[in-house]
Amino acid sequence: MKLHAAIADYQTEIQIREEGEHVFAELDGRAYELQAHEAADGFLLTCGGMVFNCRVEGRTESGNSIETIVGTTPFLVTLTDPKRLGRAASASAHGDAAARITAPMPGKVVRIMVEAGAKVAAGDGIMVVEAMKMQNEIKAPKAGTVITLNTQTGATVNGGDVLAVIE
Repeated sequence: MKLHAAIADYQTEIQIREEGEHVFAELDGRAYELQAHEAADGFLLTCGGMVFNCRVEGRTESGNSIETIVGTTPFLVTLTDPKRLGRAASASAHGDAAARITAPMPGKVVRIMVEAGAKVAAGDGIMVVEAMKMQNEIKAPKAGTVITLNTQTGATVNGGDVLAVIE
């Protein structure tokens, strides 16, 4: 499963695969093998001979971030499934921050449905990217104003390219 993770100002893509108590993760080009064990107050993660006591306190009031404690250090973690970015359920994950809309895969921009400066609602179509003869409508993850469009109709884009920014 591929996820987008945001912890404070740090953002990255994480590839995760579970096999029993083993969790295989890849982020920033590095591979990790972890073991997860339930503990009385959360769970223990073992990685490379190191043991981390972890607790998940629950979701924030907005429901978008997860309050997580590793050892004694608290973190607010937001995990987003890139395949679901267009859905309204993940729309508020960006809160008041600018939302960078990225290409989910390499392809060709076949239609742009908004202009810079346009007001959009969460879930509104922004553009259509075609990949492997399939058209994917890229939707606004939050309500706001389209600040920039970094592409044009007919352009070829790579997965992860920032296509637009909404504030």
